[in-house]
Amino acid sequence: MNNYYHLQSGAKIAVILPCLNEALAIGQTLDELRTALPQAQLHVFDNNSTDGTGTVAQAHGAAVSNVTLRGKGNVIRRMFADVEADVYVMVDGDATYDPAQLQAHVDLLLAQRLDMIVGCRVDDGLNPQTYRPGHRWGNLALTRSVSSIFGGQFTDMLSGYRVFSRRYVKSFPAMSQGFEIETELNVHALELRMPCAEVDVLYRSRPEGSTSKLSTFRDGWRILKTILKLFVSERPLAFFALFAGLLAFVAVGITVPLGITYMQTGLVPRFPTAVLATGLMLCAMLSLVCGAILHTVTMGRREVKQLAYLRIPALQP
Repeated sequence: MNNYYHLQSGAKIAVILPCLNEALAIGQTLDELRTALPQAQLHVFDNNSTDGTGTVAQAHGAAVSNVTLRGKGNVIRRMFADVEADVYVMVDGDATYDPAQLQAHVDLLLAQRLDMIVGCRVDDGLNPQTYRPGHRWGNLALTRSVSSIFGGQFTDMLSGYRVFSRRYVKSFPAMSQGFEIETELNVHALELRMPCAEVDVLYRSRPEGSTSKLSTFRDGWRILKTILKLFVSERPLAFFALFAGLLAFVAVGITVPLGITYMQTGLVPRFPTAVLATGLMLCAMLSLVCGAILHTVTMGRREVKQLAYLRIPALQP
């Protein structure tokens, strides 16, 4: 227990907020965060806002950095690169996440030596538009897709409320540009088998007048494409084996009638079809070989990321 309290008191905590046109909400967000974590440094990364978000954030005591390249992924890349801390708390600047339990979540990360805690959104029930049905069902479908491909037990993959260790932040090679960054955050933890947890977080309505920047269909499509890209890059053997199996299935379906005809008559009356079946089977074999080669490459990349993760010292009691 003494070790736990020493670890808790000695950790440098940074709260990092990606923001785009959140002047109506950022003040409330920062005030609540300062109450919940008075010892933390508050950093607002303003993504080229046009409504004075940065000015409001400075007035509420936050350090403000400007990121001109639009997209949440671009902002998170800068946040992770520029801010130095032992524990990172990332929260959206729209005042929708209740930070009342944030200190307990930081304590949980430190006590259990976790690398990431994800806040699972629990609707406050006051407004049916708080967590729109389209967003809810889309999140569920995308979360299950990631779980089926990469494993893991996350139930709210797209949550903007997260607590990270320094090891996680400084080993994360952010590649995404927009809202698909949350998918990449989860897959990074799953691929390196980092210790993670999920906690319930009250999800509230936005302040009156502020609007969400998330587009259900546009960003949903981008997230789906990101899942497919990560499937190819992180699970190449499974992806190309699946593709090879599909080609082989079609080739066999074409070949069986030809084989029956040949056994009955000794002739191959549809020679182009036989050539097609042969080509499909060769493509299936080539796809399988490509998957095996890329699997070796992926294992090498994963080892490099693991070594980068291990080079960062853990918090010591």
